[in-house]
Amino acid sequence: MAEVRKACARAAKPARIILVGEAEAEEAGPPPRPTTLCDAIQNEFPGDAPPRLAPGSRDDLAALPFTSGSTGRPKGVMLSHGNLLSVVDSITEYLGVGSDDIFLTVLSLSFNYSLSTALVAMRCGATMVIERSFTFPAATLQRIQAERVTVLPIVPTIAAVLLQMDLSKYDLASLRTVTNAAAPLPVDHLLRLCKALPNAKFFSMYGQTECTRVCYLPPHDALRRPDSVGIAIPGTQAYVVDEQGNPAPPGQVGELVVHGPHVMQGYWNLPEENAKKLRPAKGPGEHSGAQPGERALHTGDLFRTDDDGYLYFVSRSDDLIKSRGEKVSPREVESAICAIDGVAEAAVLGVPDPVLGQAVKAFVVLRPGASLAPAQIKLECRRALEEFMVPQHVELLDSLPRNDSGKVDKLSLRRAEAAREAVASGQMSGKPSAK
Repeated sequence: MAEVRKACARAAKPARIILVGEAEAEEAGPPPRPTTLCDAIQNEFPGDAPPRLAPGSRDDLAALPFTSGSTGRPKGVMLSHGNLLSVVDSITEYLGVGSDDIFLTVLSLSFNYSLSTALVAMRCGATMVIERSFTFPAATLQRIQAERVTVLPIVPTIAAVLLQMDLSKYDLASLRTVTNAAAPLPVDHLLRLCKALPNAKFFSMYGQTECTRVCYLPPHDALRRPDSVGIAIPGTQAYVVDEQGNPAPPGQVGELVVHGPHVMQGYWNLPEENAKKLRPAKGPGEHSGAQPGERALHTGDLFRTDDDGYLYFVSRSDDLIKSRGEKVSPREVESAICAIDGVAEAAVLGVPDPVLGQAVKAFVVLRPGASLAPAQIKLECRRALEEFMVPQHVELLDSLPRNDSGKVDKLSLRRAEAAREAVASGQMSGKPSAK
């Protein structure tokens, strides 16, 4: 408490202190102001507290991270101690990390990817270096060099920035593990990063807040299957089902289903959503490993597998574009655009079209100094994609909108498109546009 008093005295603004336990509250001297007792909060809001089970139970609520809300309203995800312990042990196992590793994160610890990274570091007794942000990339690279960082978690945004820099100016030889999550890396970005950081093993990973992690691509497959997100993490079942809930054959697109000890307890106060997402686990076959009463997470994401069982992300179900009667994967179009020389990032949406149903629209960010016209981007896409996948519209942006977890905020792009369409419709009908 003495240290707390000193910190409060130095604070520019009064800090609210929450005291936990009677011993803290009874220390000599008046507590810092403003101060609240934890017991008082619990007494005032008893209905909001989750029910407790046996002390130390693995089923007790441990964390309540929120989904990113990149395509809808964020939802609170109830993760128990057992959920987190199982996934942390699984990640530790497949990454092969230990007490001699030094992790660095530039992502908010409220982001589930960062939280799991911190828990993995704690679990194996490693060092964790926390940067405030990636606002100054050069400073982050200098920190990696100075701290001899060995494990670097990234998201596609960070990868895009790194690939615009001259990494040879920095001593990054200590990096031996680089992980990517939040969204799949464009194939071109993954291949270029592997070349730029030859000492590092790359782990492309996929997960959802609802279960933290689902699968990972072993580093030896990074160059052989760069468009895959790999295989299920240890202790997990992950498979693709068709619309009837039956196992989908290799190559057929269906919904990804996951079950294992890391699947959430449910959404906070959303019983109807829980009924949609969590259903009895069946597994891909008779020997699925599902435990009696175990529930499976129906992710809502579209995947396919290859003949060897490797998983490939196709699209979120609410992100899939239906154009000319064909289904278009935004990820596939984005990867093709990112492979064009001069392109830094791309985001693809379906926009209303009276003839096509939906037209493919690409929002593109160019690398510094690059000069590409929308027509040139379309031409390059025609060389790499089937005609129905080629964007009908290309808009150049200085940057893509992002949410707090670093994902492209496609909901923001959709809202901007809807507002633009509403204005255009009003002008065409002769009605005054809203201001």
